[in-house]
Amino acid sequence: MLSNHIQNGIETAKLAWSRLPTSEETQSSDPEPGSGVNGSKVESLDYEIIENYAYREEQARRGKLYIGYSVMVKWFFSLLIGIGTGLAAVFINLAVENFAGWKFAATFSIIQHSYFAGFIVYMLINLALVFSSVFIITQFAPAAAGSGIPEIKGYLNGVDTPGILLFRTLIGKIFGSIGSVGGGLALGKEGPLVHTGACIASLIGQGGSTKYHLRTRWLQIFQSDRDRRDLVTCGCAAGVAAAFRAPVGGVLFALEEVTSWWRSQLMWRVFFTSAVVAVVVRSAMGWCRSGNCGHFGSGGFIIWDISGGQEDYSFQELLPMAVIGIIGGLLGALFNQLTLYITYWRRKYLHKKGSRVKIIEACAVSVLTSLISFGLPLLRKCSQCPNLEENSGIECPRPPGMYGNYVNFYCRRDNEYNDLATIFFNTQDDAIRNLFSAKTFHEYSAQSLLTFLVMFYSLAVVTFGMAVPAGQFVPGIMIGSTYGRLVGMFVVNFYSKLNVEEGTYALLGAAAFLGGSMRMTVSLCVIMVEITNNLKLLPLIMLVLLISKAVGDAFNEGLYEEQAQLRGIPLLESRPKHYMRRLTAKEVCRNQKVVYFSRVVKVADIVSALRGSKHNGFPVIDYGRNGETLVIGLILRSHLLVLLQSKVDFQHSSLPSGSRDGSLTVRHNISEFVKPVSSKGLCIEDIHLAPDDLEMYIDLAPFLNPSPYVVPEDMSIAKVYNLFRQLGLRHIFVVPRPSRVIGLITRKDLLSEENEESTTVELQSTSVRTHHDKKTLRKQADWEQPLLDSLLIQ
Repeated sequence: MLSNHIQNGIETAKLAWSRLPTSEETQSSDPEPGSGVNGSKVESLDYEIIENYAYREEQARRGKLYIGYSVMVKWFFSLLIGIGTGLAAVFINLAVENFAGWKFAATFSIIQHSYFAGFIVYMLINLALVFSSVFIITQFAPAAAGSGIPEIKGYLNGVDTPGILLFRTLIGKIFGSIGSVGGGLALGKEGPLVHTGACIASLIGQGGSTKYHLRTRWLQIFQSDRDRRDLVTCGCAAGVAAAFRAPVGGVLFALEEVTSWWRSQLMWRVFFTSAVVAVVVRSAMGWCRSGNCGHFGSGGFIIWDISGGQEDYSFQELLPMAVIGIIGGLLGALFNQLTLYITYWRRKYLHKKGSRVKIIEACAVSVLTSLISFGLPLLRKCSQCPNLEENSGIECPRPPGMYGNYVNFYCRRDNEYNDLATIFFNTQDDAIRNLFSAKTFHEYSAQSLLTFLVMFYSLAVVTFGMAVPAGQFVPGIMIGSTYGRLVGMFVVNFYSKLNVEEGTYALLGAAAFLGGSMRMTVSLCVIMVEITNNLKLLPLIMLVLLISKAVGDAFNEGLYEEQAQLRGIPLLESRPKHYMRRLTAKEVCRNQKVVYFSRVVKVADIVSALRGSKHNGFPVIDYGRNGETLVIGLILRSHLLVLLQSKVDFQHSSLPSGSRDGSLTVRHNISEFVKPVSSKGLCIEDIHLAPDDLEMYIDLAPFLNPSPYVVPEDMSIAKVYNLFRQLGLRHIFVVPRPSRVIGLITRKDLLSEENEESTTVELQSTSVRTHHDKKTLRKQADWEQPLLDSLLIQ
């Protein structure tokens, strides 16, 4: 009977394996330059509002009541984002802690009889969890692989990568993180939580998911790229706040690391969202302390209270602390370079062979990780339990299956413990808590810490880049705290008279490695202070972060920047390159051929231009009374596609449309021109036009942006770069110098007069007045040369 069950199991496994896609059934996952995670072309976002005639007409119809309503809805959405992200973090942590608890409990129960059988069970549980994670990613949500922070950083920098904010990506991120982290891989759940918060914010902003029929119309109020990016910024901060229980650190992380455009109104909403997350997480922890969460216990929700550790530090300790910063910078830079090389090789050669190879790779790494984490402690000798204080709350050795220090693993006597098993046979949160712990002198030997550092560092390098959700915060803290504790052991032996705690040096090592790898400073400093609940160590954390970042910058860029470059995400850095100061705008776009339209254009000409070019913005020209060429605005490709698909604006005449009073006719709702979130939207191949339609005309005046950004041809590219970066632009016209100046605006001109009614609202929500100020002058500047000499940067 047993043989029949085994045979049936083998046949079932073969059937399941045969259903996996082969390399011929899958597309290549190696992105071309400028392509996204799935090989899809990325697209820039319009952070500036397209203030065309249709938009102004709609804004003019909206009164103060609508403006107040929109502001209230933004705050309500921030509340929903905080609650949703907090609940997602609670669910992920509970699942990870319970899976890990069941795994350790089963393993320790079996090894009482047979260590080999315990290893088999331990390996199979890890393998099942990792397989579930990689299967979800490869078959359901490929955009959920990795940490997601480079893609979200690109989105908030103005680059839309298709698929990163979809509902299935959210589901894949949540359940994939549970499998990969619960399966014991050398990765964390903090980076995926940032991506999870961004997905929740995006789905709330668009009113739900259209594909899965989970959409509510009353939530679809904010449909511009600016509003969506603001909500995603709130989601990123909420993810960090939920991962580390660090609300202030979440706000600073969004400000320093991911977003490239910031304003005071956004800061208030981000801060409110992070505060809501902190309340949700703390409430969940209070509920779990009463024993309602299974194996959760004291694990999960990173908070390593070391307030009972080292109270002060001396001048002699500054040198070894500086050494910790230098080592962190070197190890972090090396980590970035190794992960870059391995990820490049993996994407170029390995992952091209299809999803089956990705699954084999993840399962092989899982088996290797299980073998190392179970086998290495068997090679270590057990140590005698120290004499612990009665009120320390630490028990040696700990009971099997419980969290804490001093694990009894492969020890002959009951009062012994295995220091290497104390690190391996814990969740990462608890292992870090052990490394940070105070008053645990000589708990770890230098050989064990060095062994763990080499093996875990290697596993983290190999694991990062697989087709599973993977964060690098917690693995970075594990690596840094290990070598930091090594330095602390040396300091304890060298400065025997000082009150030195090894756990304090472990904390500084964690901060140094993260600073050397991710190149974060302010936000990381605040996060480390919040999760350790020790403000006295703030100056030391600042010191090691500055040193490690300076050392790391001497070798390469940060982890997220390099990964974004590898994935083909064109990020604009905070500062232009030095060579840009020697180039002008005309020199950069010298070889471009400008594709432009007349105000009234033939449908066939639009179709031909869209099929013959990949531009997303086109200049629109008109002719003055004297026959001179005038630039009257910019029309977007997405708007042209909507006009071609609807056909309601087609006309037989080649003359401009409009009434006698000069007003234009708008037959569209402004929401029709909104691009679907994180997707391609319409393309010219989806639109079918009859031969009679191609002979019609369209008046583009109501739909073009009449006030595009314009720079003179001799402006330096460094200045153009700063305009793009600071204003969040997508297109800039490069034109000859104008013939004359019609006015000069100063700061005083931008201030409201005292007797003039004004409403303080956000810039995007500013309504257009229906009356015109008598002092307003309507003039247009004439250009020295025709539009054919003008160039377009896009």
